[in-house]
Amino acid sequence: MAGGGASLVDFTGVAKSYGAVRALDGVDFSIAEGECVGVVGHNGAGKSTLMHVLNGGVTPDRGRLVVAGEEQRGWSAARAKALGLRSVFQELSLCPNLTVAENARVYHPSVRGFGWRRRAGRLILDKLDEIFPGHGVSASDLVQDLSIGRRQMVEIARAFTVSDAPARLVILDEPTSSLDAHTAGQLLAYVRRSVDSGLSCALISHILGEVLSTCDRIVVMRDGKVVAEDRSRNLNRSKLVAAMGGVVGEAPLFAAAGVGGGGEAPIRVRMSPERQTDGRELIAREGEIVGLAGLAGHGQTELLLAAFDAASRLRSGGAVKGPVALVAGDRVSDGVYPQWSIAQNIGVRSLRRLRAGPLISLRLEAELANSWRQRIRIRTPDVGANILSLSGGNQQKALFARALASDARVVLMDDPMRGVDYGTKIEVYELIRAEAASGRTFLWYTTETEELKNCDRIYVFRNGAVVAELTRDELTEERVIQSSFAGAA
Repeated sequence: MAGGGASLVDFTGVAKSYGAVRALDGVDFSIAEGECVGVVGHNGAGKSTLMHVLNGGVTPDRGRLVVAGEEQRGWSAARAKALGLRSVFQELSLCPNLTVAENARVYHPSVRGFGWRRRAGRLILDKLDEIFPGHGVSASDLVQDLSIGRRQMVEIARAFTVSDAPARLVILDEPTSSLDAHTAGQLLAYVRRSVDSGLSCALISHILGEVLSTCDRIVVMRDGKVVAEDRSRNLNRSKLVAAMGGVVGEAPLFAAAGVGGGGEAPIRVRMSPERQTDGRELIAREGEIVGLAGLAGHGQTELLLAAFDAASRLRSGGAVKGPVALVAGDRVSDGVYPQWSIAQNIGVRSLRRLRAGPLISLRLEAELANSWRQRIRIRTPDVGANILSLSGGNQQKALFARALASDARVVLMDDPMRGVDYGTKIEVYELIRAEAASGRTFLWYTTETEELKNCDRIYVFRNGAVVAELTRDELTEERVIQSSFAGAA
C-alpha cells in the first residue's frame, strides 16, 4: 500500500473542551501524502471532533497544526479548503432545496457564467459515474427528493470533484453508513485507487473490516486521546476492539425466536400490485425479527413508512396491529428534536406514563432517560443537556431508547445502527432479542449484512418489490446481492 510520501498533516498536542467535556486531550495525529489513515473508537471518543479541527471547522484550545509543511495560525475552513482539504461528515451538508447540480456549484463557486448549471451538473455526474456506476442520480434532482443513500453518494462525489482548487486530502466520516454493501464496496475501491494515485484520505468507520481492508495505518482513539496506532497489516479486528476498550470476540448469533410459525401476525403488508405482480405479502409475527435487505433505495424505507402509517387505521394495502414505534434512519430530518433535551427526545414517545396530573413530570422524564442512558450507554453526564450536545452515534442511541422505552409492540427500524460503535451494537442486538422473546415484533431495514444475521427471516427488495425471502441459515451477502440484481432468489 501507499503512504511513504512527505507529511501532509502533522498535529501535536491538540486539545478541545466543551464545558466540562474534554473532547480532545493532547492528540498527536499525522497523515502523509498518498496515505489512507483509519480512525476508530467508540462513540464520543473524539474522532469527529479531531476531523472538524482538521477541516478548519473547529478551533482547538491549544496545539500545533502543521499542514502542507507550514505551521498554521488562524486555521480556518477557508484556509483548509484552499489547501485542498475536503470533508464528508455523517450530518450531510447538502442544501435540500437545491438540485444536485446547484449543490455542486455551491461547492465550486468558480463554475460560473453562461451555462454554469450544465457544467456543474456534468462535473458531479462524471464523478458519480466514476465512483458509483449505475447510481441513478440526475443533475436536475432535488436533493430533498433523493433517498438518504443517494444523498450520501452525492455528498461523497462532490468532495472528490476538482475545478480550480486541488483535492489533496478527503476526510470521510462514516461514509458507508447509509450505503448498501454493493455501493460501499464501490466507494472503498475508489478510495484505494485514489490513494494509490497520490491522494490522502482520513477514514472513520465503525465497520472495522472496511478500515482494515482500505487503510494503510489505523489510529485508535478513546476518551479524547490516541491510545494506539499501527500499520493495518499488523492489526486485526480483535486487536482494534481490545484497544478501543471493548470485549474481544465475534458478534454473538442468537437463537431464532421460535414463535414465527404460530404467533399472531401484527404486521401484514400487501405490496403494490403494480410492482409485486405475484401478490406476495410481507408478514411479521409476534416475537419475530424480520429483516429487509437489498440495495439501498429499493423500497425498504417506503415499506416501513407505509407500515407506520397503517398502524393507526386499516388500509386496503395492509394492516398493523398494536402500538408502533419507528426508529428513523435520517436522524437529522426525521429523528431528533434539535431544540429539546436528551431526556425530552427519549421520553416523547412515552408521554402518557410521564404525566403527573395534567403536566409532564420532569422527575419521571429524567428517571426514564437516565435508566436508558445506562442501559444503552449514552455518553453524557446530563440528560438535561441539548440533544445536539451528543455525538452522532449517541444521538442514534437516544432514538433507539425512545422506541424501546415506549409501549410499542411493533418496532420499525430504518437502518438504526448508523454511526453506532461496535460495542454498543452487540449490546443492542442482545436487547432486541430479549425484547423479541417477550413478544415484541421488529421489522428491521439495515444496509449491513452482518446485522441481518440477527433476524429470523429476511425479505430482499428490488424496485419496490420483494424478490426473495430467506431464512437466517440461507443468508449470505452473495445471495442478497444476487437477488438484488437478478430479481429472483
